[in-house]
Amino acid sequence: MTPPEDLETILARLHRAAADEQHLGALDSLRIAGLLGLDALTIDLVNSAGTLELVWCDPVDGPGPELDTLQYTLGDGPTLEAAQHGYTVTEHDLAATDQARWPLFLPAAMQSPARAVIAAPLRVDGDTVGALTGYRATPGAMTASQSRDFHRVRQALLPLVLRSAPSSAGSDSGLRRYREEVQQAAEFLAATLAIPPDHALARLRAYSFRHDRSLTELARDALTRRVRLD
Repeated sequence: MTPPEDLETILARLHRAAADEQHLGALDSLRIAGLLGLDALTIDLVNSAGTLELVWCDPVDGPGPELDTLQYTLGDGPTLEAAQHGYTVTEHDLAATDQARWPLFLPAAMQSPARAVIAAPLRVDGDTVGALTGYRATPGAMTASQSRDFHRVRQALLPLVLRSAPSSAGSDSGLRRYREEVQQAAEFLAATLAIPPDHALARLRAYSFRHDRSLTELARDALTRRVRLD
């Protein structure tokens, strides 16, 4: 069995990948999260529509996609706050977090494994291009060393992020577009109802929330006309 890599080895891999002008899609799951005392890491990038698109998770089979989709569906949460305001967000105990901060995300998060979170913006030349978010299943603050390493990982990932724009995800970036069907459904609904795409997406989100349905499943039903949203 191959021994797990330590953080310095993984950082060196990231730096080599950046020097070789690779992108996120060229990297397998690196199992970075556990080395930071986290259970999941996600990267969201701002797409051409100005919304956040989930493009990378570590581990790939962890709780990251579920927690990210909760925020995307509900419209609040740590990833959105970090990306929108450009600062690092930390909550050591989601169960004790002021409900007013994320009134929709927090109750939903209590039904998930997440109990602590850190989210930091990915910034280039003063502009926020996305966010790196870490989740942990147990409450408690990160150690000073873990927090420092989290930001080291963020900086090491940034050159790869720059070559991984969501607009190119369907071509040669190799990125997985976790919400591709949702985007397709929003475009379909916008064309059908002659409304702006952001209004169509808001309609999908509202229906998903009101009927307690997965946004992805709803998008599939909308695309196959099993559900009407007009």
